Amino acid sequence: MNALKTLFETFSLYFSYPFVRYALITGTLIALCSSLLGVTLVLKRFSFIGDGLSHVAFGAMAFAAVFGLTNNMLLVLPVTVLCAILLLCGSGIFVRKMNGDASVAMISVGSLAIGYLLMNIFKPSSNLSGDVCTILFGSTSILTLRKEEVILCIVLSLCVLVYFILSYNALFSTTFDEEFAKASGIKTNFYNLMTAMVIAVVIVLAMNLVGSLLISALIIFPAMTAMRLFKSFRKVTVASSVISVVCTVLGMLISILAGTPVGSTIVALDIGVFVLCSIAANFYR
Repeated sequence: MNALKTLFETFSLYFSYPFVRYALITGTLIALCSSLLGVTLVLKRFSFIGDGLSHVAFGAMAFAAVFGLTNNMLLVLPVTVLCAILLLCGSGIFVRKMNGDASVAMISVGSLAIGYLLMNIFKPSSNLSGDVCTILFGSTSILTLRKEEVILCIVLSLCVLVYFILSYNALFSTTFDEEFAKASGIKTNFYNLMTAMVIAVVIVLAMNLVGSLLISALIIFPAMTAMRLFKSFRKVTVASSVISVVCTVLGMLISILAGTPVGSTIVALDIGVFVLCSIAANFYR
């Protein structure tokens, strides 16, 4: 009882700080948005798109750091959105005649290499290794968010949620049978374009939470875990959202208490839940 009382008092103390509340709000919204889109990406076999676009965002952030842009979102978001459109919609000149996985690999590796090369040549700060690790694996910057950044995250996350809710039926159709959806009068190209833009927004928002190398886990693991438990698209979507939010909130709380990296802690919980659900699904099958 004393241990529980101490733990409760510790949480009460932390929740009294605005930066902790800001971090939890932002993390919850990012986890919710990424899990909703993750189901669609996994079913359309675009699971690797998150990793590719995160590397694009890394290259853009490196470019912004080299040229001293105080608000790197002004560069990172447009560049990531453009690459998402090229990859998912296949409208780019250079990727039109390539397979989707080859396009992702080329843009992913190229952006990562160029970004790291720029940071090595121009050295925007004296702690190059620290800057690179912060971008790749996330950092405590999620715990130092300003109120303006939290408001921006809330607005963008609400836009993502509104898009998903209003486009649910169209997304369902294009996910399972795009040709039939097109024949039914659904503007599949428009929804593919919008989905690409929304995915890019979520990835840029998630950079501060888990880092560019761990974004794919935030998108894929909740969806894959939910698919072990349920079969219908609606149930998988709801379960994925719940799993993602719970793992993210618990991961952030554990990170605050134990002093572990935020992104890695969240992903470790996602992996643990995936393993447990996989075992449970095999046992009760």
